[in-house]
Amino acid sequence: MPFMTQHLDMQIFILANQVFRKHWMDIIMPILSSATLLWAVITIVTLLGVYKKGLKFMVIILLVIASMGIADISTNVIKKSIGRVRPLNSIPLTYHHEDGKWQRRALDFKQSKERGNSYPSAHASNSMAFAVMLMFFFRKLRPWMLFLPISVGYSRLYLGKHFPTDIMAGWALGACVAISLWLFWEYYLKWKLPEKLQV
Repeated sequence: MPFMTQHLDMQIFILANQVFRKHWMDIIMPILSSATLLWAVITIVTLLGVYKKGLKFMVIILLVIASMGIADISTNVIKKSIGRVRPLNSIPLTYHHEDGKWQRRALDFKQSKERGNSYPSAHASNSMAFAVMLMFFFRKLRPWMLFLPISVGYSRLYLGKHFPTDIMAGWALGACVAISLWLFWEYYLKWKLPEKLQV
C-alpha cells in the first residue's frame, strides 16, 4: 500500500530542503548525519568515563548502545513493511548529498521506485534513544540532550533523506525503546548485577 504524503508534511520538507538553505549548513548537516561521528563520540565518552568512573560507567554505555540497537532493528522492520519512498527519490528539485557532494533532482524528475525505506527514520530513532537513555542516568544533561535528536532529525530533512513524519515517527519509536529498556533495567536487571557494577 503506498504511503501518501500529506500537504503539511510536504510543505515542511520543502522549506527545510529547498528554501532555508545556507552555505554553512551544507557543511554541517552531512556531519550531523554521519554514523561515524556518533560512534566516535560514544567511543571517546566510553573511554573517558571508564577511566574516571570504572566499570559502572561501562554498564551505562552498554545500555545506551543496546537501546540504539533495538531502536535501529525496530525501524528497519517497520521500513520494510511500509516501504515509503524517500524524498530524494520522489520529489523534483530535492537537494541531496550523495558520494560526498551536493546534487539536485531536475524539475522534470519522475519517481521510478515503487518502494523505499523512508519511514521511520533510523537516524532520528537512534539519536532519540541515545539522548533519552543518557537523560535517565545523567540528570544534569536533561536540558541539553534533546538538541542531538532535533539536530539529527533536521539534518535528514536538509539532506533529502526523510519527510517530517519520518522524523517524528523515529523520535517516538526511539523514546519508547529507551523508556522500555530503562524500566526493564531499573526494576529487574539492575538488581541482578554484582554490587560493584550497580549504577
